[in-house]
Amino acid sequence: MNRTVRTAVSALAVTGLAFGLGACSEAADKAADQVDKAVAESYEVTYEVTGTAVESIEYHAGDGTAMQPQVESDKKPALPWTRTVKLHGIMPPAVMPVSLKPADLTCKVVYQGKVIKEAKGEQAMSGGCVAVSPVFN
Repeated sequence: MNRTVRTAVSALAVTGLAFGLGACSEAADKAADQVDKAVAESYEVTYEVTGTAVESIEYHAGDGTAMQPQVESDKKPALPWTRTVKLHGIMPPAVMPVSLKPADLTCKVVYQGKVIKEAKGEQAMSGGCVAVSPVFN
């Protein structure tokens, strides 16, 4: 009987935690959307990718929201690859290349002629280049 009570209490606690975290996540998404709408400033960044054997490049293209940005993809791109996009608000600039030879892979995010994020090799492929929106800098 004692084991049954512990199991029930544990299940209720896990359920309550799941609902609580879901509510926090929703609140965070709503707050980010409100901030994104309030910060109407737009900005341009240029993504750069160099290397060999790059299979694809995904990047934030400007539409969508800060929490769910539109992601576009270029398959088998010619290298060196560059793309200039207009982003808005707190949307983070991000470019994520996938290469069969990550040793010579480099990705960059350039804002107003300055590199604000750069990654090389395995780091470029595993995390890409994701920067903080320059609107806040």
